[in-house]
Amino acid sequence: MAPNNNTIGNRTEIAVEGAPPLAGTFLTPQTKVPGVLFIHGWGGSQEFDLTRARGIAALGCVCLTFDLRGHAATEAQRREVSREQNLHDVLAAYDQLAAHPYLDTTEIAVVGSSYGGYLATILTTLRRVRWLALHVPALYRDEEWDRPKVELDRDVLREYRQRDLGPADNRALAACADFPGDVLLVEAEHDTYIPHSTIMNYRSSFRRAHSMTHRIIDGADHALSDKTAQRAYTSVLVNWVTEMVTGARLSEPRPVP
Repeated sequence: MAPNNNTIGNRTEIAVEGAPPLAGTFLTPQTKVPGVLFIHGWGGSQEFDLTRARGIAALGCVCLTFDLRGHAATEAQRREVSREQNLHDVLAAYDQLAAHPYLDTTEIAVVGSSYGGYLATILTTLRRVRWLALHVPALYRDEEWDRPKVELDRDVLREYRQRDLGPADNRALAACADFPGDVLLVEAEHDTYIPHSTIMNYRSSFRRAHSMTHRIIDGADHALSDKTAQRAYTSVLVNWVTEMVTGARLSEPRPVP
């Protein structure tokens, strides 16, 4: 069987004392590796993602975690930052990851939690993403896009997230409808911020996805405050990324958006 497109094959001869040389083939991995961008939720930081990023980096991926504007060192800006500005942050982080010299730009995964999941879906319309993992993705009205996020009416948002919505109703859901890659959707059993209806709106919007994996973390709240829930989510995410990356390495290349 010939080596697949994800390996480099070099013919060699193996010297054996007192016998003719043996024909051999060195198979080495391709020099480029997949990349994974992590986008944390509102009020969080990259610390939320570091443990999972380390586990995925051990699989042979280049991972990038970062702090959105208005968080961690720039927390003083939180009352002023808008979704538009945070989307620019995400684009800048993606571009820095894509510029990494070891990265295969056709194999980029984006992992977004809550607000980060919402931004991740919109990112797929602006940059090439092969794999998309959404952990308790939030949903926001398209209106007031440039308004500081802290000024958005929470009661209006709470009612909005209970609605039956589709791609025609929301920019993020429209992005889901156009996404042809593989999707992981992770729901928390006891989420008081993101109701089951929002998760199902996301799920039903992925009409062109190559694959869809939906997992519910038993006993988990929105923030994964319980250690058991944290470990469960880490296991789900790392196993899914392992499956995606391994499958990509063993199969024939397919088109990437």
